Amino acid sequence: MTLIKSISGIRGTIGGHTGDTLNPLDIVKFTTAYAMFIRKQGGAGCRGKIVVGRDARISGDMVRNVVCGTLMGVGFDVLDIGLATTPTTELAVTMSGADGGIIITASHNPRQWNALKLLNNKGEFLSKADGNEVLAIAEKESFIYADVDTLGKYELDETYNRKHIDAVLALPLVDVEAVRNARFRVCVDTVNSVGGVILPDLLKDLGVEYEVLNGTPDGNFAHNPEPLEKNLGGIMERMRGGGFDLGIVVDPDVDRLAFICEDGRMFGEEYTLVSVADYVLSHTPGNTVSNLSSTRALRDVTERYGGKYTAAAVGEVNVTTKMKEVGAVIGGEGNGGVIYPECHYGRDALVGIALFLSSLAHKGCKVSELRATYPNYFIAKNRIDLTPSTDIDAILVKVKDMYADQQVNDIDGVKIDFPDKWVHLRKSNTEPIIRVYSEAKTMEEADALGKQIMKVVEEMM
Repeated sequence: MTLIKSISGIRGTIGGHTGDTLNPLDIVKFTTAYAMFIRKQGGAGCRGKIVVGRDARISGDMVRNVVCGTLMGVGFDVLDIGLATTPTTELAVTMSGADGGIIITASHNPRQWNALKLLNNKGEFLSKADGNEVLAIAEKESFIYADVDTLGKYELDETYNRKHIDAVLALPLVDVEAVRNARFRVCVDTVNSVGGVILPDLLKDLGVEYEVLNGTPDGNFAHNPEPLEKNLGGIMERMRGGGFDLGIVVDPDVDRLAFICEDGRMFGEEYTLVSVADYVLSHTPGNTVSNLSSTRALRDVTERYGGKYTAAAVGEVNVTTKMKEVGAVIGGEGNGGVIYPECHYGRDALVGIALFLSSLAHKGCKVSELRATYPNYFIAKNRIDLTPSTDIDAILVKVKDMYADQQVNDIDGVKIDFPDKWVHLRKSNTEPIIRVYSEAKTMEEADALGKQIMKVVEEMM
């Protein structure tokens, strides 16, 4: 069984039995529940329009057709923006004045997966309470569909990629002239998805010479699409051959961003946000936010500029909510997700690329030299496998009590902050496991800290 229903949407592998996988019947059920929720939320002010965008997955056409037909059957007009990134779809909701949006993408999951990600009328992911309400509506299946005179209408408008690029280029801190004058040459891996559609146009407008690897948007991912070092041997080898100033890697829906130095070494996905925040804070000092499992380097850089860093629970909606609470000028996640409110409250690789190139142009240094200016931390990622009957919450409470003499944060699992390192234990929403992330000045020390805490948990079990 791969079908996973959560507050952020529904995802699973394509094909198989209903209730077990992502198939037409379950897509209809969940889309209907979402549409009924949006209508209820909008009340008399509901315009009756939903944006639909998709990445280039092989199953994208099938899922798109089912989603659009269902929305029309409930009585909503559909604005189909075609092949589009997650941030493009988010922007399209506000630009078009729609009541919500559905993004058809399984993000960094392999090619056999797909998913529906749900947006509100601000182009932002649903809150936990709203997501739970959609799940409850889907469970009841008390659906009402439109009669023949009130069916929704369908419109295809593929201009939003252009509008997204224009919005990025219009940002005050995106220095198009400086980037053009720098005459950068970059290598880009778009993993055979929508990055291959939109990034060439962005780079052309910035005056950047580029070479695209895996640029055909056909959903046949050339490698595991998660932008981690272990999956990026091809572009790293290409970079080691010389001739490029920067390597750029995105995931299939282009909300995650990783950089590669001119010598073929990883810049570090944790440092995507750190470097962009450094540039933003140098011009607009203020507060920052990232999730609990992200590097401490963002805190260090923020405090260097006199700002305050705040940690949020894991999950984009939790990060954006906290950013609004503390008035953060930039935030995001350590997985390469940059959220810049000046543009919109969503992870956006286009924004990250444009700001990073502007920073690099101003500093006039190599990417490896820029990386060397930031505090050096290493994150180890481990897991503890549990039985379904294990009381994970009770274990986390015991861990918290054991380390009460340290700085402890329990808004999402338990994070223990030591003076020079930290460890974060968090139960998975989809598997009977505890994720154990730890950070220190060396990978050996980080891994040792994680394993030390794992031993404590295993002894409790």
